[in-house]
Amino acid sequence: MIKMSATLRTQDDYGNGSFGAPRGTHTHQGIDFMPQVHAVSAGKVTKIGYPYGDDLSYRYVQITDLKGLDVRYFYINPGVEKGDEINAGQVIGTLQDLGKRYPNITPHFHFEVKLKGKVVDPNEYLRQLK
Repeated sequence: MIKMSATLRTQDDYGNGSFGAPRGTHTHQGIDFMPQVHAVSAGKVTKIGYPYGDDLSYRYVQITDLKGLDVRYFYINPGVEKGDEINAGQVIGTLQDLGKRYPNITPHFHFEVKLKGKVVDPNEYLRQLK
């Protein structure tokens, strides 16, 4: 099963996501959450890539599972590195904003599975994990 959760936004150029954090002349009035993406199966991070050659701000994480299938999670900020061993359910990154490239698109991550370089139906893969 594909899983998403949320964690508090950490420090960046605009502050952090905690209640009461400084915001110039005032304080932050809420809490900012970042959606997290969890691995659906165990394996090893074999690639951190870029889906678009013309815009390197978008990323994907590829995990090769224990059966040798390449499981890819597109449009996430990686929270893992190539070579990391991953457990099923482990957080592997946070959702990226696709709005700059595709205005008004629904926030999402793209999930795909490949076997020896050929795309397979991810629904079949997910059914086998149950």
